[in-house]
Amino acid sequence: MSELSVDHLLGIKYLKKEDIDLIFATADHFKEVINRPIKKVPSLRDITIANLFFENSTRTRLSFELAEKRLSADVVNFSAASSSVKKGETLIDTVNNILSMKVDMVVMRHPNPGAGIFLSKHVKASIINAGDGAHEHPTQALLDSYSIREKLGDVGGKKVVIVGDILHSRVALSNIFALQLQGAEVKVCGPKTLIPKHIESLGVAVEPNLVKALEWCDVANMLRVQNERMDISYFPSTREYVKQYGLSRKILDKLPKEIVVMHPGPINRGVEITSDVADSDHAIILDQVQNGVAVRMAVIYLLASKIKQ
Repeated sequence: MSELSVDHLLGIKYLKKEDIDLIFATADHFKEVINRPIKKVPSLRDITIANLFFENSTRTRLSFELAEKRLSADVVNFSAASSSVKKGETLIDTVNNILSMKVDMVVMRHPNPGAGIFLSKHVKASIINAGDGAHEHPTQALLDSYSIREKLGDVGGKKVVIVGDILHSRVALSNIFALQLQGAEVKVCGPKTLIPKHIESLGVAVEPNLVKALEWCDVANMLRVQNERMDISYFPSTREYVKQYGLSRKILDKLPKEIVVMHPGPINRGVEITSDVADSDHAIILDQVQNGVAVRMAVIYLLASKIKQ
């Protein structure tokens, strides 16, 4: 397969296994590029990309911007906080105004689930979803799978547990879709109040006990508790949460086998994982960040090559 089966990256659920394989093969090439002394390739010299962030972001935004610049694309950054959206402008009007300046691709993060899908139906540009509410975050799931593949050789047949706030997490949903598509087994673990009601319908088992989940898995993906999306209290206190679902070195050292620890960031040290776990050899958190640039370069390059056609 030499091109993606989709014109936008809106969610993992719209991709095929062949699409993921192609993205990873392309990312392998770009990973080699970003480790060279001269980290740039002229692949997208005639493409303009707008980064539209209607929600706060550090890593994702920096990662996308670096990926775009490494490919020599022209980059326009847009932050909702200082824009006409505050004056009542609609999403379609905002984007169409930007597109009238001849932008080819839009990378968008938005607080509303489905914002990217809605946009893709109304504007003539390639859309990359950089996170839409608690729905999907496809590039994060791709870089997570890519990091597992790099560390363990293959994603197929591996056992992955996703721990923490599954209810509000777009990373969890995208990861479940991506891991299953590649033949991995997935379990989720967390307080009952933070596990979606019908998650079993996705073919995912629920394990309420953290130690049992860790004994079962090859990889543990530790998620942050998303306080900014919570309008009510989902557990008694942070201390209580740490006691039951915080990963410490003490727990890791007692496990019968070595496991890989991941975290999409930002980390709340001492809550979902302690510092001695985050900084240990078990953790591949900084590898995920580095791989994020290569994977996003691959996605942008493959979608842009469809625009050029």
